[in-house]
Amino acid sequence: MDGGVRAGCRTADGRIIFVTMPRQALAQGISAVSGVSRLSGLAVPEVQAQPPTPMPELHPVESLRSLRRSLVECDNVLGPREVVATAQEHIQLIQQLRRDADGHDRQALLQVLAEYAEFCSWLHHDGGDHRAAQYWADRATDWASACGDHDLTAYITARKAQLAGDMQESVDAVDLADYAQRLARPGSRLSAMGAVYGAHGHALLGDELTAQHTFDRALALIAEPSEAPIGRGRWLDAAYVEAQRARSLSLLGRHHEAVAGFEQALRSLPPNFRRDRGVYLARSAISQVVANGPEQAAATGEAALAIAVITGSARIFTELATLDGLLQRCRGATEVDRFRDALDSHLLHEV
Repeated sequence: MDGGVRAGCRTADGRIIFVTMPRQALAQGISAVSGVSRLSGLAVPEVQAQPPTPMPELHPVESLRSLRRSLVECDNVLGPREVVATAQEHIQLIQQLRRDADGHDRQALLQVLAEYAEFCSWLHHDGGDHRAAQYWADRATDWASACGDHDLTAYITARKAQLAGDMQESVDAVDLADYAQRLARPGSRLSAMGAVYGAHGHALLGDELTAQHTFDRALALIAEPSEAPIGRGRWLDAAYVEAQRARSLSLLGRHHEAVAGFEQALRSLPPNFRRDRGVYLARSAISQVVANGPEQAAATGEAALAIAVITGSARIFTELATLDGLLQRCRGATEVDRFRDALDSHLLHEV
């Protein structure tokens, strides 16, 4: 399940499709086309030499969790292409360690294995390989259930509902989200997470009333005070819920409300959530075609494209491909042509 990288390709008739390319070939192709490093837009801080600090010896499980947190940060900055191979190598290492472990140690390794598998599913999801994302999500579910981590099982199931929604599998999105809410502790953040992705499933089915009520329930769950510390899904806040609501409103044809929702979410988004900013901008641009006109939509799309190029996020490129199709009839407008030319320069081309 490490077959390659999904990349946008302009077909001979002008459509944008997504194809799987060998990782090395794609990297060479990007270098040849751009002539510069993909990381050229990143500011690299000057590092002052410091004397080494003695570090306490960590249990392998804690070391692996620390490594995973570092990979999550790398994914936030560099995107999935730079991280997925390393994450899968760590999974192989954990499997080897489990063969020589027993008792509590093997159980702990199984739990961290489930966490890595969920992370791999997310990396493939953002990278556009939905089959691989489903594979790793299924493995993560098996391992989380086997080690008895009910919160992790609920979290993964909610993520599977999110993936189903992105794959336009509306019924699966609703059913998986409902199951995630049954698995989650009542009133918990994980229950809210399931509600968010279930709401989008209802929007995919065209059921606006149920979608809106489900988003409202998610907001109410987040607003409730909790005595337990926030664990998984700590990134889920009101701004995230409103961004997902805005996406569903766009799907339902409520474009002016969708644009307002995305604008609110973007104002609240932490600066280090760069990839989410790109996703929100790209989705907002689709509604802006109707709400604000093609020129504004193209300018917003161009801002999203800059983030897509740095992160390699197929989720952003997929939204921009939709925007490109909507703007075809507006060719000749300066902003539109500039966006479409910029997008075109980062696509493969059918020959």
